[in-house]
This record gives sequence, C-alpha cells and structure tokens, in this order.
Amino acid sequence: MQLQLGRPQLRQEKKKPIILVVDDEPIIRDLCARALQEYQILQAGSGAEALQRLQQERVDLILTDVMMPGLNGLELLKTVKEHEPNQAVVIMTGFAEKDIILRALKAAADDFISKPINLLQLRTTIQKVLERKALKEELLQLKRLDRLKSDFLGLVSHKLKTPITAISLFVQNLAQGFDDPTDPHFRQTMALILEESDYLNALIQDLLNYSQIILQDGPPRFTLEKPLEAVRAMVIEKRNLAVQKGVCLTDHLEVDCPAIPLDRQRFSFALQALLDNSVKFTPRGGEIEVTATVLPEAIQLVVRDTGKGIPREELPKIFEKFYQVDPSHTGQVRGFGLGLYYARHFVQMHGGTLKMESEPGVGTMATILLPRQ
Repeated sequence: MQLQLGRPQLRQEKKKPIILVVDDEPIIRDLCARALQEYQILQAGSGAEALQRLQQERVDLILTDVMMPGLNGLELLKTVKEHEPNQAVVIMTGFAEKDIILRALKAAADDFISKPINLLQLRTTIQKVLERKALKEELLQLKRLDRLKSDFLGLVSHKLKTPITAISLFVQNLAQGFDDPTDPHFRQTMALILEESDYLNALIQDLLNYSQIILQDGPPRFTLEKPLEAVRAMVIEKRNLAVQKGVCLTDHLEVDCPAIPLDRQRFSFALQALLDNSVKFTPRGGEIEVTATVLPEAIQLVVRDTGKGIPREELPKIFEKFYQVDPSHTGQVRGFGLGLYYARHFVQMHGGTLKMESEPGVGTMATILLPRQ
C-alpha cells in the first residue's frame, strides 16, 4: 500500500499538536483522548483506518496499540516510517516480550507505553517525544540552511567572478592607454563594460531577493487575496524589461478571480522567476503572453513565450536546484539556477502545481494551478 501523508493545511494561527490514537478498543481511545486534552486528537480503530487518516491530514504523533486485527501496530509503524522517517510514533503494548520491543526498536519506534496505561506516564511520554521531534526538526532545518548557504555562496562567488574579471580587464586596458577614444573599438569596449556592469547589478539584485525570501526561510504567511492582482503587478513590473529586449509582453487577465489564501511575497517570486526566464530566452521580436482562467476547482495561470525552447531530455531537470538550461551551449548562462526550483516549491506551498511544456524553436509554456479551496 502506498502511503501519501496529507498536505499541511493553510493556516496562519498556531494550532495544537495533532495526535492520532490507534486502537481497536474504543474505551482505550477515549481514555487517551481525555488524558490528552491539550492536544488535537484523531482516532482510528485499526491500522488500515490509520493509514487512511494519514492520507487526509498530517499528524504530529501516532500513538498506536500493537495487537490489532488486520494491520497491527508494528506493521503500521514500519509502513509509516518507510514513507516518513521523521514521523513520531509511540507504541502501546501490554506485552513485555523482548521480541516485541526489539522489533519495534528496529522499526524506529520513538517510545513505549505499557498497558494498563498510567495516565501520568502517557502525558509525560507524549510531551517528551514531541519535544524531541521539534528539536530534531530544528536541527535538520539548520543543517539544510547551512548546506544551502554553502552551496549558494559557492555559486555566488563563481557567478560574480565572470563580470568582475571582464570589467577589470577592460578598465586596465583603458587605464594603461591601450584603447584610443578615437578608435572604433573604444565604443565597443565601453558598451561591453556597461553590459557587464548591468549584469553585475542584476546579480546583486537577485542576491538580495534570494537572501530575503529563501535564506531567511520560514512558514508561509497566508492572507486572503486575489492572485490576479499579484499577476498584474508583476506583468507591469516586467514590461519595461521586455521592451528593452524588443519582446512584446501581453496579458489577458480580465476575469472575476476569487480570493484564496496567498503568501503574496512567495507567489510573486514564482511569477517573477517564470517571467524572467521567458524574457531571458525569448529573442528580439518574440512574444510573451500571460493568461488566467478560473476553473471550477482551481485558478489556472499560463505564461507562454515564443523563445528558444527547452530540449525534451532537459525538461525533467529544470526544477533541480542550481540547474540551468544552456540552449546556446556556451557554458555561460547568466543567473543562479534557483528560480524554477523555488517557483515550484512556493506554488506547492499553496497546494498548487507548476508544469512546464516546451519545444525547441517554438517556445515554452508554464502552467500554474492554484486550488480554490
């Protein structure tokens, strides 16, 4: 059986930890629920029912009996840990056999409670396991951020080195009198310096954006908003950039769009990444079109361009961190290769999906689906 744990609900307020109590005896489930009133309690009468509940909602801790008909507690423990190793699971058992304990430990049980249940022991054990889980998640988050910062700083140093080196060489030539202002190549050199300076400025701006929204990380901040307002604002912001490149950017957003829970900053980042890519890879004279459609269960946003397109074999890689499509095979693609990775991540934070379709020489189409519920 494939287990898909439920997606975290889009809530701003801090909610009580959720505990799923699994036991085929209703009286035991009710006893645990009364003893753990400071938590939100869900109940399941069997291992199979527990898996169904887990598909609907993510829980903070599973409290399960061992001896149950059908899928027993140890089998439930093993199934859950295979799909979510960090899920906290506490085993209740009236058996003191060494075999039961060893099997549970081997399956990574977080703690044990003996039957008949001591209510003080129950509350203390649950509290300790939840505290350990919170600490473990905090440590994992810190390690993940440290790794991300190290990778990012390495990439930054590499990306900044290219324009800085080019500008330095140009300026050295000018300072040493190698370029004559009356020489036709002089204007070309100055144009290249300006181009590299603009690119360096764009990299620094990207650095600020990434540092503000990615490296500081944290839970989403949802407010009830109409997403098309963010889309219109981003199209207006990027239209001047498109005009400078000789690209026509149009939008068709005249629809009655309902308000949904939206993290405006992260959603705008996703839109910016898609539009920046379209502008970057669409040649002069090309077109970019942004459209919106309100479907019965979702809001659909489409960014379509007539750019260079992406080879079919590269499409599965475009959402990988630091991966960059190089259609000209120069090895000098500008940017950090993080835009699409975080664009999809932020769309998924909203319970939505981001899909890319492309054909070399024809263009690329990005489709965002945001659930209305």
